[in-house]
Amino acid sequence: MKGFKKVLSMLLVTAMIGTMAIGCGAKEDDKKEETKTEEKKDAGEEEALKGGGSNIIYVVTPSVSNPAFKAEADTATAKAKELGYEVKAVSHDDDPTKQTELFDSAIADKAAAIICDNAGADATVEAVKKAREAGIPTFLIDREINAEGVAISQIVANNYQGAKAIAEKFVEAMGEKGKYVELLGKESDTNAGVRSSAFHEVIDQYPDMEMVAQQTANWEKTEAYDKMEAMLQANPDIEGVICGNDTMLEGVCAALEAANKTLPVIGVDGSDEAAALIKSGKATGTALQQFAVIAEMAVVQADKYLKEGTTGEDEKQLVDCVAITKDNVDKLSGFVFTE
Repeated sequence: MKGFKKVLSMLLVTAMIGTMAIGCGAKEDDKKEETKTEEKKDAGEEEALKGGGSNIIYVVTPSVSNPAFKAEADTATAKAKELGYEVKAVSHDDDPTKQTELFDSAIADKAAAIICDNAGADATVEAVKKAREAGIPTFLIDREINAEGVAISQIVANNYQGAKAIAEKFVEAMGEKGKYVELLGKESDTNAGVRSSAFHEVIDQYPDMEMVAQQTANWEKTEAYDKMEAMLQANPDIEGVICGNDTMLEGVCAALEAANKTLPVIGVDGSDEAAALIKSGKATGTALQQFAVIAEMAVVQADKYLKEGTTGEDEKQLVDCVAITKDNVDKLSGFVFTE
C-alpha cells in the first residue's frame, strides 16, 4: 500500500510539473505574440482597418454646385455601386464643423470606408483619426491633409505640375510682357498656395510681366466677378488674369465681358464651363485636374483595401494634370481628357 501511495504521489507531482510547464509555455507564446505585435507597430506594419461593419461607403465632398466636386461625387458613387456598396453622398460645404458631423454620422452608420475631398488640411486630421479609431479607413481625394499615416490614401492632382504648365501658356498668350492680376482660392486649402506658387515660378522669370493686384475670391464665381470688377476700375490697363480655379475664371470672364474686354485668362480644374470659354476665345486655358479619374481610383483602392488589407500603393499619390488650350479643348468633356 505504501508503494502504491508513493507511485501515486510521484504521478501527481509529474502532472503538476507538466501543467506548470504548459502554463509557462502558453505565457511565453503570449509574450512572443505581444512582442511581434509591438515590432510590427514599430515597423509601421499596423493591422489593416476592417471597416465599421456595414456595406456603406460615405462620399464626402465640397458643394456639388461646383462641377468639379459634382464630378467627384457622381463618379465615386457610380463606381462604389458598381462594386456592390451602398453609398451615402454628402457635402460639407467647406465647413470643418459640418465635416466633423458627417464623419460622426459615418461612424454611427458603421461605414465600410470614407471617400473625402476635405474641408481643411489641418481641420480634417482629427476627423480622419476618429474614423480610424472606429476601424473605418479614409481615402482622401483632391486635397491633402497635414498628416501622414492617418488616411489610407491621399490621391491628389499634381497641382504644381499643372499650374506650371498652364502658366507657360499664359506667358505665351501675354507675349512675355504686360500687367496682370491674380485671384486666389481659399487660404485654408493647400491647393490654393501650391497653384499660386507654381504660377509665379513660371511668370516671375519674365521681368516685363508685372502683377499689379492680387485678391482672394475663395474659389467662388460671384466673388471673382466682384473682385475683378473692382480691380478693373483700379487698374484699367490690366492685360491678363490668372485664376486659382475655373469657377473664379468664369466670374472673371463675365466681368471682362461686361467691361467689353477680352484678355488672356487662365484657370485650373478643367471644367466644361471653362472649356466652353476657351472655345469661344474668352479664356486662354485651364489645367485639367482629373477629378473623375482620382475619385474612381479612391473607390477602387478602398474596395481592395477592405478585401485584401492593402491598396498596394503609397499613401500619397499624384495624378498629373493636362494643360488645356484651344489646341486640344475638343478632347475634354466631363473632366475626362480623351487622347
